[in-house]
Parts: sequence; C-alpha cells; structure tokens
Amino acid sequence: MHISTLTALRQLYGPARERSVKKEIPSLDAHAVRFIGLSPFVVLASSDADGHMDASPRGGDAGFVKVLDAQTLLLPDAPGNNRLDTLENIVATGRLGTLFMVPGFDETLRVNGRAVLSTDPADLARCADARRTPALVIRLTVESVYLHCAKAFMRSKLWDASHQTDRAQMPSMAEMLRDQILAFKGEEIEAETQAQMLARYQQSL
Repeated sequence: MHISTLTALRQLYGPARERSVKKEIPSLDAHAVRFIGLSPFVVLASSDADGHMDASPRGGDAGFVKVLDAQTLLLPDAPGNNRLDTLENIVATGRLGTLFMVPGFDETLRVNGRAVLSTDPADLARCADARRTPALVIRLTVESVYLHCAKAFMRSKLWDASHQTDRAQMPSMAEMLRDQILAFKGEEIEAETQAQMLARYQQSL
C-alpha cells in the first residue's frame, strides 16, 4: 500500500509539534551564525528544472562558509570532479538547501533559500584561504533557518569512535567504480588502491 495523500500521511503521524513549527526562522540569528562558524562540513541539496535531486558534500576549515549578514551566506566552491551537479542545478532553479554539521554535535542546522553563482571579486576575496581563491562562490539568500534535533545522530552514533567501521570492510572507491563501470557500461578501467587514491586527493585539497 502506498501513501498518496497528505490526509493519509497525517493519519500515520499526526500534526507537527508546536515547537517544531515555531523553530523555523526567516534569517540567521547569533546562534545560527555561531553554528556555521564552527562547521567544517555542509551538505548541499538541490534539484534541476525537472525535479531530479542531488545532495553534495562540501568541506573545509571550520567557518569556511562565510556569513555576510543575517540574510546572506557565501559558500566557496573547491576543486572536485567537474560534474558540477549542484552548480548546474542552481543555474536551473536558483534554489538550495543546506545541512550544516559540527563534529561532536548531534544537532544540525538547516538553512534554505535562493542561490546564485557569483564571480564578484569581493565575494571571491572573502572566501579565499591559504590554499586557493575559489573560481566561484555560491551566494545563498536565506529564507528559512532551523535547528534539527539530535535523534538521527544519536541513533546512528555517528561521532562515537567505538562505532566507526574499519575502512577495509569495503574496497577502495576506485575499485568499486571499476566494478560498477564494467557491470553497467561494459568498459574496463584501471583502479587505484585506497592509498594511491588518498595520495592523489592530497594534491588538490
């Protein structure tokens, strides 16, 4: 049986809790600014004009995402695989959702709004660090801000070192890609070991 109406959905869960509705605010307050300043990791959620979704991780030193004011964030782009999924989606829809994480915090921060790709020299300069000046910056105009409760992280024990999985439990990413490309595309590619891949990553961090 599939749930296909909002009425049927709410019959399973009931109404949203009052505090859960009230916690959403339209701009960044001091707590949100501090949270973003402590965060070295954010997930960007976007879609193309046809609704095809994408979620992409971004990382840097804590505070690499810059708060320009209560309504504006600057997210520097860093070298990647040049698929540009998130960036192309922003061009198509002008929308972006973000989920900020802080190591050791079970709570997260969600910030959603309108986005554009900026090459303004002032924006690039604000996001430059010792490694690089970004080619472009995602400028997010904030529309919705709210703290997300700790339950998912508590259930997953994400930050608990005793629950970390040994990386050797799976092949290297390159080895998995080799197998997937062969199975789905019928093409053979060479595969790096985990150590070789990590060494290559270090060259473009």
